[in-house]
Formats: sequence, structure tokens, C-alpha cells
Amino acid sequence: MTRRPPALLLAAGLFTVVPVRTHDLDRDAARRSILALPWLGLLLGLGAGAVAWGVAAVGAGALLAAAVTLIALALVTGAMHLDGLADTADGLGSRTPPEQAVAIMKRSDIGPMGVATVVLVLLLDVTALASPRISSSGPWALPAAVAGAAMTGRLLALAATTARSPAAHASGFAQLFGGVTSGRGLVLSLCAVGVADCLLGYGASGPRGLVVFATAGAVAWCVGLYWRGRVIRRLGGVNGDVWGSLIELGQLAFWLVLAVAL
Repeated sequence: MTRRPPALLLAAGLFTVVPVRTHDLDRDAARRSILALPWLGLLLGLGAGAVAWGVAAVGAGALLAAAVTLIALALVTGAMHLDGLADTADGLGSRTPPEQAVAIMKRSDIGPMGVATVVLVLLLDVTALASPRISSSGPWALPAAVAGAAMTGRLLALAATTARSPAAHASGFAQLFGGVTSGRGLVLSLCAVGVADCLLGYGASGPRGLVVFATAGAVAWCVGLYWRGRVIRRLGGVNGDVWGSLIELGQLAFWLVLAVAL
């Protein structure tokens, strides 16, 4: 009998460029890996945040530290979430019937709508991370911001694998993961991620940081609910590209709140 890798390693093999053998994927493996996704995001965020901290510590400036952070996250994930954001933007902006819009999303090329969306989101990402409110809130504020956003964004992708989020087409990755997360699993993950966000905020900037990080998580959650609902109404369901867009938009919402309120 083949021994399956731990859930976190399984998630790393599926959602990053880390070379982990995932063996035969079935519904149980999909459920385990997607439940581990927010915690994979936490680890990725801590790693990218450590790189950003190092860049800032040598006096290279907050802007370069923010840019290096985004590059590190894109490299370790193979930029798959940015690709999903671009494909989702192309599909939603195509003004075609749902079946044709999903077909557009599955193409390997990226249209002007997707390119513009990725450029604008990355521009907001880097300016939010480099904002004075984050850079002046202590040496641990930037690493905590990256870790919290990466974890919270992936929680939104997890929420899109419940029974309330049908698959956009009847085969492929989305069908395998569609409905694998129970309501209980989602609630437990939501509570755990909320606690982790509060701890990161407190460690970064004391009681005020706790409140701001908790608010950032709540705003990101609301953005994810709105975006998921809009996509389902437009496309009839979600797929892997939509998960990527949820992660990227969730991270952006988290960082924008910190940039304004930390």
C-alpha cells in the first residue's frame, strides 16, 4: 500500500513548484490538501516575509522589499495564482455565454483584460506593502503582513471548495475539488486563520496591530464572498483559475487595509 504524504506536503506539491510526488489524486487527497492550503500560505508568507525583512534591514528601502516579496511568492508558486487572476479577468470580461467564457479561461494565452488586471493588482500590491504605515510599524510588520495575507487569501480559495461553490465545468481540477470541504471544516479553518491573523498582528504592532490585522482578515473575507458570488453568477461555478483570483484579490484587500490603518 502506497503511503500518502502529509497534507501540507501534498498541498505544496499541488500548489507550488516544490517537487513533491502527489501520487494518485482522489477526493480524500483533495480534501486533505485543500484544508492544508491556508497553512501552506502561512509558511510561504513567512519565508517571503523573511526575505523582505532582510532587504529592508540592509537599508535597501521599503519599495524594493515589497517588490522582492511579490517576486518570491510568484517564484515559489510558479505564478499560477497570477495566471488564474488573468484568466478569470479575461473570462469575465469576454461578454460571452458562460460556456464560451470558461473556454476562454482555459486557453494558454492571456488577453488584454488579463494583462491589465495583473499589472494593476501588482501595482497596488507593491505600493500597499511599501506604505509608510507598514514600514514604520516595526521590523516585524512587513513579514507579518505578508504571512497574514498569504494565509488569508488561501482561506478564500478553501471556501470555494464547499458545496456552495459548484464547479464551472464537469471535469478537471475543479471537479475533483468541488464540494470536498465540509461546512465544519470551513468554520474550523476560518476560526484558526482568524486567531493566527490576530497573533501576527499583535506580534507586529501590539494591540492596535491585532485589531487592524483582524479587520484586514474580515475585509478580505468579504471581498472573497463578493468575488466568488459574482463569478458563480457569471460562469455558473468556479475552477482553478477562480481560486487563483481569490487568493490574489484576498491578499490585495488584506494589504490595503494595513496600508490605511496599521
